[in-house]
Amino acid sequence: MDKKVLIIGLGLIGSSLALCIKKEHPFTTVIGIDNQVTSEEFALKRNIIDQIGSSLETEAVQADIIFLCTPVKSMLKQLNVLGTLSLKQDVIISDVGSTKREIVQVAQKAGLKTFIGGHPMAGSHKSGVTAADENLFENAYYILASSEVEKQSQIKELQTLLQGTRAKFVVLTAEEHDQITGMLSHLPHIIAAGLVNQSKIFNDEHPRSRQLAAGGFRDITRIASSDPQMWTDILLSNKESLLTLMNAWQAEMDQVSTWIQTENKEAIFQFFYEAKETRNQMPVHKEGAIPAFHDLFVDVPDVPGVIAEITGLLGKAKLSLINLKILETREDIYGILQLTFKRQEDLEKAKDCIKKQTNYLCYEK
Repeated sequence: MDKKVLIIGLGLIGSSLALCIKKEHPFTTVIGIDNQVTSEEFALKRNIIDQIGSSLETEAVQADIIFLCTPVKSMLKQLNVLGTLSLKQDVIISDVGSTKREIVQVAQKAGLKTFIGGHPMAGSHKSGVTAADENLFENAYYILASSEVEKQSQIKELQTLLQGTRAKFVVLTAEEHDQITGMLSHLPHIIAAGLVNQSKIFNDEHPRSRQLAAGGFRDITRIASSDPQMWTDILLSNKESLLTLMNAWQAEMDQVSTWIQTENKEAIFQFFYEAKETRNQMPVHKEGAIPAFHDLFVDVPDVPGVIAEITGLLGKAKLSLINLKILETREDIYGILQLTFKRQEDLEKAKDCIKKQTNYLCYEK
């Protein structure tokens, strides 16, 4: 595929897409533009891109495929600019935004008939061009938002270009996308942030609670650490779906409150029973709307050097950890080392490595 691909925004997603495209299609010319000159220079020096673009207006008219990989609000402005340019008639324009309806509507109003919304459901604890990873999208869902029959050939061309991501492509309408991600990603982020903010107020009244907020509470609120500006844009861009979902959530919490007040044991039991059954039916070790992390637990003796031993083995095997946590350490008994990986494949390799080279017990929960 000998095409000119323009990527606007060389953050984690944009730079990782560039790597995937160049790996699968070495004859494709990837041009990158970012508002940070240092990011452009780093991407060029590390061969993430082939050229640094001069400007959106100059490069877009020569491009065969354009990816917008900037925050949603910036993306909306860029779509309007693209609508004023004399682009190639068959140019494909796509984005990587976490919401789709508003973006698709703006693209349509701008007259961009070849726009196909995109949302790779992948992420990392790292950010920026220095975190570029050609394996970032592997086995993740990559949503393409279009229900128009005449765009099927363009969707296939886009999927061919993105083969190097090794992602699983799903085609939805923009409305379906926003409703689904609103339920499975955006609402959970709001709830997690709300829990953390509530605990902050609670901590002021009960200082010891901060000490006890580790472990499970910290794990279930992990997504509250996300970028505030990004999530401000997402919530405002998916306003309609989220207001409906939040009203339903508030109504359910009011119902639970009533059950507690009236001591309705049967209703409370059924509430937790249905949640347990539903969660148990969810796929295990599958990527979804919120990128999954994979935890390996290792029973280790509480002796000096044991953590260095484990991390040394993983380093030699070239396995990257997202997080490392000691769940329990007491004198003369075994503690639990929690090792978190981005991919299940890395977890399996780590488990095999530790089992072969130590006598420590490894397991998943």
